Amino acid sequence: MGIFQTEPKKQARRGGNRAVLFVFATEGLENMAFIANAMSLVTYFYGFMNLSITKSATTLTNFMGTAFLLTLVGGYISDTYWSRFKTCLIFALIELVGYVLLTVQAHYPQLRPTPCKLDVAEPHCEAADTGQLALLYTGLYLIAFGTSGVKSALPALGADQFDDKDPKQAGQLSSFFNWFFLSLTIGAIFGVTFVVWISANHGWDLAFGVSTLAVLFAVLSLCMGKSLYRNNKINPKGSPLLSILQVLVASIRNRKLPIPEKAEDLHEIHDKEAGEGHEYLQRTEQFKFLDRAAVSYCPTIEGSSKSTNPGGAWSLCTVTQVEEVKLLIRMFPIILSTIFMNTCLAQLQTFSIQQSLTLDRHFIGFEIPGPSMPVIPLLCMFFLIPIYDRVFVPLVRKFTGIPTGIRHLQRIAVGLVLSVISMAVSGMVETRRKSVAVKHNMVDSSEPLPMSVFWLGFQFAIFGAADMFTVVGLLEFFYAESAAGMKSLGTAISWCSIAFGYFLSSVVVETVNKVSGGWLGSNNLNRDKLNYFYWLLSGMSVMNFGAYLLCAYWYKYKKVDVVVLEKQGDSDGSVEMIKA
Repeated sequence: MGIFQTEPKKQARRGGNRAVLFVFATEGLENMAFIANAMSLVTYFYGFMNLSITKSATTLTNFMGTAFLLTLVGGYISDTYWSRFKTCLIFALIELVGYVLLTVQAHYPQLRPTPCKLDVAEPHCEAADTGQLALLYTGLYLIAFGTSGVKSALPALGADQFDDKDPKQAGQLSSFFNWFFLSLTIGAIFGVTFVVWISANHGWDLAFGVSTLAVLFAVLSLCMGKSLYRNNKINPKGSPLLSILQVLVASIRNRKLPIPEKAEDLHEIHDKEAGEGHEYLQRTEQFKFLDRAAVSYCPTIEGSSKSTNPGGAWSLCTVTQVEEVKLLIRMFPIILSTIFMNTCLAQLQTFSIQQSLTLDRHFIGFEIPGPSMPVIPLLCMFFLIPIYDRVFVPLVRKFTGIPTGIRHLQRIAVGLVLSVISMAVSGMVETRRKSVAVKHNMVDSSEPLPMSVFWLGFQFAIFGAADMFTVVGLLEFFYAESAAGMKSLGTAISWCSIAFGYFLSSVVVETVNKVSGGWLGSNNLNRDKLNYFYWLLSGMSVMNFGAYLLCAYWYKYKKVDVVVLEKQGDSDGSVEMIKA
């Protein structure tokens, strides 16, 4: 692959570590608000909006899944119409409006239903009316839509501050994704402790207000770094989806044409007409049927790099366009094989939280709230990320010569293995928890068992390490391997693994419960067979890992050859000479 570089010299004074400090602050503040509510909104739905337990859980699952799925929309907009900065700014403001609406609703009782009275002689529970539900869902999905755009464009904005063609900055780019995830983790730690504590002890209106302020400061942080951001431009090639459609249509229209043996016989633009910042990809042997989209059956004009077919771009595409489609096809199995890990993650955010409510949650005189249990994997990641970035990567780099220490797909594989171990450990811990209930004759008791909640720390900590390897690996993989005009869409695809994991979780739980005859059928964990379910997930994760290994072995990393276009004369960034 070749890359035309025509950036003006002033870009050299921008970007780098100074610029990404504002990206880190933005991510930490925004994620503090999002994760805090993701962990505790079920309590708000059930206790304040009078939704049933099932409806509350479903509403939260749909909210989380939608937030991550909509990253595709934000990624597409960022790659097609707006710069990454503009995308982050506008979507963050949309998210801010959503938090304002929830804050207003939580503060004024008339905007919520009358609290249920279930401990009286005549229990009464008033359902939320249409207007109250409309306000709730409007606020929720404005947040989901807003955070989706931030999550898709912000990682790409930060990564753009480094040149991965420069050996020194390539290492900094790898570190960026690690420290980006650390900032996300720090924000989440404050969210599941500080904000959750506020909601439990001082009211939801104050908790939503703190979330609103956090997003407001995130917007201010983003804007403060604007003068330092580099590559803050709109994609000159236009819509990546349009380009994909053109390749598919052209390959069908040219299906009867023979495919040339030599790559030079396929259509490509190798001169300055390609435009500033254009990259071109070399032909690969996979999916050769798509190569017909770059077959010209009209003679090339002598002395020109142009060739044409009747129908224009819908019958003749460049080799680069074709290879961009091939890249997406090759990456698709990778994202599919990581979905099941996030299905396992969903169990830790549901069943493991329910487990924690049956255990002794006291710690040095303080009772740990159930929704704060995810702080354990977050703390694990907080300590592991710096060790990984500052110790492991430099050490391994000496042996492999790879800036990232190990390749992206190898990093993802480590995370998948750890998720298998986490589910197996979850099964063992649940077996012990049930044995304690039987031993102390507390199977049907609602009192906490004489077993510390920190037993759950093992499964949480191991999965936290798995998340560090897999989530960061996916973000880095999709950013590095995506075509130049699809970086935001690439990072959005990596987030979609989480979305589909949440949606698949509900299907898996219902299916297993039905086929097993009720492993998870009762409302009493002491009588359910949750340990069997965890072991089943561990076994299924092993099979999923086998599928991933096949996909990773089949995948071919794109190769980069740099072609630098230097300016002779003025420093306005125009192109006059090519140097390979």
